[in-house]
Amino acid sequence: MKTPESVLKKQATQAKIAAAALADSKAARAKKKADKKTFIANAEKYQAEYEAEEKAAVANRREAKAKGGFYVPAEPKIALVIRIRGIIGVSPKAKKVLQLFRLRQIHNATFVKLNEATIRMLRLIEPYVTYGYPTRHTIEKL
Repeated sequence: MKTPESVLKKQATQAKIAAAALADSKAARAKKKADKKTFIANAEKYQAEYEAEEKAAVANRREAKAKGGFYVPAEPKIALVIRIRGIIGVSPKAKKVLQLFRLRQIHNATFVKLNEATIRMLRLIEPYVTYGYPTRHTIEKL
């Protein structure tokens, strides 16, 4: 018995789609493998950079101590801000700053890059938040 032309067309189309999906899958797998190698290389590079930075800081502290001076480390570049008070009695300006920092409800936390403007905003909302300077270890744990 002869197969209808529509069935043959459908089988051909499905075979083409299956071949394309297989090719895409193989390409995605290869890309994932290459990306993983890149990510591992980047992680090792960053780890070496962090260790060198830490050793330099220790060396600077020791050198300053040996010379009888003081070592002042660089100011932190980032802060972790956590909202600790609710909405009642908050001024409109402070409310807007809390929205800008995405601290819309109590116990929300966010990382904030520290510059002159954000430090001023933090001073404005200090009664409603607590903040500190996280270590790299703390950030990794989050």
